[in-house]
Order: sequence, then structure tokens, then C-alpha cells
Amino acid sequence: MVDMQSHFLDLGTHRLRYRLAGETGPWLLFSNSLGTNLSMWDAQIADLSHEFRILRYDTRGHGESSAPRAPYTLAELGGDILALLDALDIDRANFCGISLGGLTGQWLGINAADRLDRIVLCATAARIGSAESWNARIVTVKEKGLSVLREATLERWFTPQYYLAEQDKVDRLLESLISTAEEGYIGCCSALAAADFHDNLPAIYHNVLCISGDNDPVCPPSELQQIAASVQNGQHSTLPGKHIVNVESAKSFNKVVRDFFLERQVASKMHSPN
Repeated sequence: MVDMQSHFLDLGTHRLRYRLAGETGPWLLFSNSLGTNLSMWDAQIADLSHEFRILRYDTRGHGESSAPRAPYTLAELGGDILALLDALDIDRANFCGISLGGLTGQWLGINAADRLDRIVLCATAARIGSAESWNARIVTVKEKGLSVLREATLERWFTPQYYLAEQDKVDRLLESLISTAEEGYIGCCSALAAADFHDNLPAIYHNVLCISGDNDPVCPPSELQQIAASVQNGQHSTLPGKHIVNVESAKSFNKVVRDFFLERQVASKMHSPN
């Protein structure tokens, strides 16, 4: 069962949009990247909702989640997830987050370990970029808006071959970037500017699968390898693609994630087509 109905959780300062899918199996929570929304997981929901009960949501200030005043912190982004779990009476869940969502997953693994089972961290790093680069992005968005980021974002997110083959799908994802609330985007850039979990990763004791895109210019495979080596029980898998690897290599991604959450053997490198 795939529930296409949106639900909302009012947290006072803002509200979060979320959707549920699946009727049986363990809970699996998806957390989106900067400048996207919960629709980025559509290929995963269609494939995995038969075996998992799935919760996905729009990060604050993204999609249909409202934007409280910037700046934000990773603690606040993680707190939003804990509020969702509490509101839905979910004691523990498996977690899958990409990029910013992967940093949020690291925060949860460090600060709310008892709420997570297995963790998948995709196209992320213990620190993404630098404070200087994120602060420069904030200035650009304040002065020129989000539309000026489109072409550079396309280059980071997808290979040219994938864009040529799936232009409509990619354009919809880029539209989600342009339609993101500027306050929400800026707030999350502030969270990214301050986030650095290099010293804290050894505290994460969960089984962790790190997934990289083999051609990701934002978070290259070496960043995911470093996380896998730093946590207590980590492994790494590389798939074809750039930053939004769950879309570009959807079938391979779904297989790796399913096998990991169901405790099957995960291959370290996959090249199967979609």
C-alpha cells in the first residue's frame, strides 16, 4: 500500500509534511537532501513499501513543510524527526538519509541512538563543504534567489547521460529546488555550515551502510569510506551516478538498501543497470 495522502504535524514554530506507506514490516524512515522534498524517494517507496512500513517527510522549509526563521541547526533537524517518531508512536526505526539527510542521520546516531535500528547514509560526509562555501551560498540565494543555482545543481546531481535519458524526471527534481522556500534553504545551509561529526562518528554503534555515487563531486566515495571506517559497524557500497544516486541508480540502490535492512549480504560495488 502506497499512501499518496499528505499528513501534517504542527510543532508550533513550523509544521512538517509527511507520508506513510506499507502495512507490515519494520519501520523505515527517509530523510531528503537540501533543495528537494519527499518525492525524491518515489522510486524507493514503489519498490520497498511491500516489505517495510515507510515514513518520509519534507525537511523543514522544504516541500510543503513550513519554514521557521533561519538559521537552523542539525540538532533542530534531528529534533523534527524525533517529534515525528513520537507523534506516530514509533519507538525505533531504520533510517535512510541522503546528503543533508545523511548528516541528520549521523546526528541521530550520536544523540538519539536508542531511536534507530540500522542506518543508511547516502551521498554525505562527516562534514560537507566548508563554512565559507555555505555562507557564500547563503549570500547568493539572498541576493539572486534559488533559480540561479539550477545549472550548477544539475551538474552536481546527475551525470549528463542520465539527464539525456530521464530529462523530465530530472527537471521535476530541479523544480523542487527552485520552489523551496528561500528561508528554509538558507536555514539548512546554516546547519550544513556548522556541522562536523568527524570526532563523534566512533560513538555510532549501529550497523551502518554508506552508499556513494561513483562520480559524486559533492561527497565522493572517499567521504563515505571514511564514515564506514569511523563508525563501529560500518560498510560501504558504491553505485553508478553523481550526488542523487538513489534516483540515478534506483534499482541498484533499492537492492542494496533492502538487503542491508533485511540483513542480507551487501556487495561492496555494483554496476547493474536500472
